[in-house]
Amino acid sequence: MRKPIYLDYNATTPLDPEVISAMKQFVEDEFGNPSSSHLFGIEPKRAVANARRQVASLIGCRENEVIFTSGGTESNNYAIFGVTGFKDLLGKKIITSAIEHPAILEPLKYLETMGVSVTYVPVDEYGCVSAESVKSEIDDKTVLITVMHSNNEVGSIQPINEVSGLARSHNILFHTDASQSLGKTPCDVKGLGVDMLTIAGHKLYAPKGVGALYVREGISLNRVLYGAGQEMGMRPGTENVTGIVGLGKACEIAERDLRQNMITMKMLRDRLRKGLSDQLDDIRFNGHLDQCLPNTLSVSFGGIEANRILEEIGLDIAASAGAACHSDHIKVSHVLEAMRAPIEYAKGTIRFSLGRYTNEDEIDQAIRIVSKAIKLLGSLK
Repeated sequence: MRKPIYLDYNATTPLDPEVISAMKQFVEDEFGNPSSSHLFGIEPKRAVANARRQVASLIGCRENEVIFTSGGTESNNYAIFGVTGFKDLLGKKIITSAIEHPAILEPLKYLETMGVSVTYVPVDEYGCVSAESVKSEIDDKTVLITVMHSNNEVGSIQPINEVSGLARSHNILFHTDASQSLGKTPCDVKGLGVDMLTIAGHKLYAPKGVGALYVREGISLNRVLYGAGQEMGMRPGTENVTGIVGLGKACEIAERDLRQNMITMKMLRDRLRKGLSDQLDDIRFNGHLDQCLPNTLSVSFGGIEANRILEEIGLDIAASAGAACHSDHIKVSHVLEAMRAPIEYAKGTIRFSLGRYTNEDEIDQAIRIVSKAIKLLGSLK
């Protein structure tokens, strides 16, 4: 059976063939522990060091500022708990946005139960925070500001430079989750002015279960895990050499092909947007039109439930819903709620996210399939 057209790259990406090739040696032959002093540890140790250089090159930092982790969730947790620690929490304050990923929101909810004050800054109708709204919440108790670089649902890119400048002027640490942004838009840590930045391998054509956290040199974080001295003493545990090698190669490819990938994905995303607009009347696009990821298109179809749309197109297109429809109610995503999207549209929201393997023929097919499904479902209302 023919596989559906894959338009869910923001959920996860397939492994790049070059990444698989780079990893193969460490699956089949080089099994040694990079901490070992004997011959079997030499090549794995070199491979981890090379991967660290590749990651550092992509984001414009020093090699010793890259800490390998198990993925974006761990990196986000480390940034948050590394700053706050696990004691003397009462009175500390953290500022974040209302549209963060659960890997940020859930640790913050836990800290709230421990006495930390968390402020969730609102966003505008395009899903963007304003530096002014962040500024108004800063006080002498604020120890961390964390705002995602781009939103995973609607693709809006946040004004990171402005917010990080505010944090720096008040001597507050600033973290950004760039899991969705790397490989799709430039993310130079010096240009962004961030203190910490999260990377997730499986959003970048690398394996699942590997990621990294950039920590600016000079920042001392509390340890979250305790064990041996791997990762410069900041993240104990024997390194996932195969995954790290894959992440390093993926970062090298992302840096090499960034400009062309941005151009191609934007062209195809705009083609999808125009095609749906030409075919359908009662639709609404979510997110910022210009300040957005080049691959992401969040579309709301008026008066039709997202689950029904995915059921109708599921054999032909893989995409994600922005609302979950249950037997007695419809749960709209926290992102659409924060953007104050009209409920009659929010409940029918689908996210199409393109990748480097998406082509024009697939986009044209998707336009036909989705348009036909929406017209059919609309006639049944």
